Amino acid sequence: MNDLRGKKALVTGAAGGIGAAVVRALQAQGVAVAAADRDLSAVKAEAHLPGNLLEPAYADGLPAAAKAALGGLDIIVNNAGVITRGPVDETSDADWDLSVGVNIEAPFRICRAAIPLLAPGSAIVNVASCWGLRPGPGHAVYCMTKAAIASLTQCMGMDHAHLGIRINAVAPNEVNTPMLRTGFVRRGFDPDTAVAELGKTVPLGRIAEPEDIADVILFLASDAARYMCGAIVEVNGGKPVK
Repeated sequence: MNDLRGKKALVTGAAGGIGAAVVRALQAQGVAVAAADRDLSAVKAEAHLPGNLLEPAYADGLPAAAKAALGGLDIIVNNAGVITRGPVDETSDADWDLSVGVNIEAPFRICRAAIPLLAPGSAIVNVASCWGLRPGPGHAVYCMTKAAIASLTQCMGMDHAHLGIRINAVAPNEVNTPMLRTGFVRRGFDPDTAVAELGKTVPLGRIAEPEDIADVILFLASDAARYMCGAIVEVNGGKPVK
């Protein structure tokens, strides 16, 4: 992926498990990164753009802010996401607003603002989920939002291919992130035990580590994926959603 050297990237959710891995992986390839998240104190990046993706003005302004801070913009990674658990009748208005705002509206706004700023050869990578492609139980709003971002990716991939902008998505299954572990703790489970038990359900023998997803994101952002546009790439260790 030597073609990434010297490029400039915006990564949202940069302080989370997958986001931090993406930042590190991009930098290892010589990419300058503008990191976006609410708290960036633990993130080492060439530019810090802290803020709340639920604020439309912040999301709308991120691509231009990243381009100004880095002196260019070639790659967008819409990684930020939240998981709302439960069926529809247990979903509050606050759950709905948070999930739709972060998982759908923010990447929509960022893509809309970024596309006029990107040159041919640029790439946008969105983070969807296997659960959006084949919904599982007890995550109605989460599955809906990830289905929406997968569909939006496919639409944008077709609509903007003629500009030389490739738009694709990665769709992970379970990933060993702080967000996953926090969810186990909230439900009264020991996170190490829960992660180990989940790993037994995966044909490859473990759930994904953030780096497993980051490497696929880098591939989609690189010229190695030059003929991929509007694709949704599942990274699931062979485990289907049940």
